[in-house]
Amino acid sequence: MSHEIKWAFGHPSERSEGTAPEGPVDRISLRDHIVDVEIGAFQAERGTTQRICFNIVVEVRPLTGPVDDDVDRILSYDKVTEAIAHELAAERLNLLETLADRIAQRILSEPQAERVFVRIEKLDRGPGALGVEIVRSRLPQTEVPLDEERPHPKVVYLSNAAIRSPLLTGWIDQLQVEDRPTILCIGTPDMPAPQSDHPLAQRRIDLLSIEQNAWVLAARDPRCVVVNSRTELDWAMKNDQISVWAPSKIVLDAVDGPSAPPQDALALALWFAREMQAADMLVIGEDLPDAPDLPLRALGSDVRVL
Repeated sequence: MSHEIKWAFGHPSERSEGTAPEGPVDRISLRDHIVDVEIGAFQAERGTTQRICFNIVVEVRPLTGPVDDDVDRILSYDKVTEAIAHELAAERLNLLETLADRIAQRILSEPQAERVFVRIEKLDRGPGALGVEIVRSRLPQTEVPLDEERPHPKVVYLSNAAIRSPLLTGWIDQLQVEDRPTILCIGTPDMPAPQSDHPLAQRRIDLLSIEQNAWVLAARDPRCVVVNSRTELDWAMKNDQISVWAPSKIVLDAVDGPSAPPQDALALALWFAREMQAADMLVIGEDLPDAPDLPLRALGSDVRVL
């Protein structure tokens, strides 16, 4: 059996040992760490969890002095499990490849880590384990930015009456003059959406109806660009683009998603504002409800009504 085949079916530690550079290499490893996760690109994998197995080996920079039994001098095992937990909590993912790469990059942000082997396997999708394995190395003299400071946008909720209003162009003009990252949120259109007896199907239908309404708004003013991913929103905020939030992807991929249904558009917008760490929120064309369970204060920002 060739070395490549042996490494492919062995534990990642075997590949680490077989491809190690010259000189001493210290390693820490995590074996058979199983977590219940909602992940996967297929519709059958949404709304349910499956067992995911992690095997990770980290090659670390050898210590130049005594350890002195000091946990601060070594790369703790907790950093490996914390990297897994952090990336699983960040958002729902479709691909194991994405998850593996993010975990590897987070581990490589630790000063001691030099090279990392990450194997992730789905245990419940077939008669055997289905998985991926990647190898990542620290780039020379390169720092890995993990939690880059994101802008704190203004979130503006527009009612359907506000979308139809002849004042809409003037409101957009004012938002542009402020020269701040701005994201517009809207609700479902006034016309009734198709109805389904299945709650998950109805949720998707209602989210898609909001996205249809987003395109109605975009057609009213070309400065309003419909976006649906966090990556697009981050780019738009850094490049002075006014965005209209299409909610399906972010809501469905959220690990801790909104409890409010899509029909409660204002509550959904408030949840989104908290997720985006908005500096403030402006509500145009709709009164704030008096419901005590609507967590306005939890936004931690100024909420104003126009």
